Amino acid sequence: MSKAGWNISESVLGRSVFGPLGGIVEIGAVAATGSWSLADASVGAFVSARRDEVTRLLEVIREVGNFSTPTMDIFDELGYLRDHSVAAPSLLMWSSVYEDVSPRLEEPDAVRRMSRMGADLQLTRFLQALVNAAIARDPEASRGAELIAEALRIAVGLADGALDGDPVTAQRNVFRMWRVSCLADLLLPDSPARPDARTCFREYAHVLERMLAA
Repeated sequence: MSKAGWNISESVLGRSVFGPLGGIVEIGAVAATGSWSLADASVGAFVSARRDEVTRLLEVIREVGNFSTPTMDIFDELGYLRDHSVAAPSLLMWSSVYEDVSPRLEEPDAVRRMSRMGADLQLTRFLQALVNAAIARDPEASRGAELIAEALRIAVGLADGALDGDPVTAQRNVFRMWRVSCLADLLLPDSPARPDARTCFREYAHVLERMLAA
């Protein structure tokens, strides 16, 4: 059950996590080619090679949001883990139209730029969605933050080829991007977040900061 009075459906919370996760998987598959060639990208091979990490990530997500099986099934229904091609329009969407729409979208330089921008953006949105789910579903903050940090570590590993620095630095960078792009606005007195939610967001941020040494 969601925290009383918050009125956020479980399926909405789940979809808010699964959307950016789908982007992370597709971007990871493209980055793993090493060539930034969409023709070389295989989501099926990428997921198969990282089956243990993906399985654990979904387990952590389930626990963070206290999600039911029907909610977790949504991710499978979206098809992000099944083998499929990654098209330039998908990268354009994940990167928030970082490139102009043109016949050059599939060129390696454009694919690389969209993948790198998309990885930053979708990891930041993934972190925000996890914190939202944790707060709405009411786990204890220190335990919830521990799970979120683990989920972030695995997700960063999936997108590793599109990120700068080592994995630890990348996790800290995602936290910092989240802190300035999402958290800052939520903590303002006139933000749309409820006062009790602002308190929870602040608590999660402080715990995550200590855990990530960011």
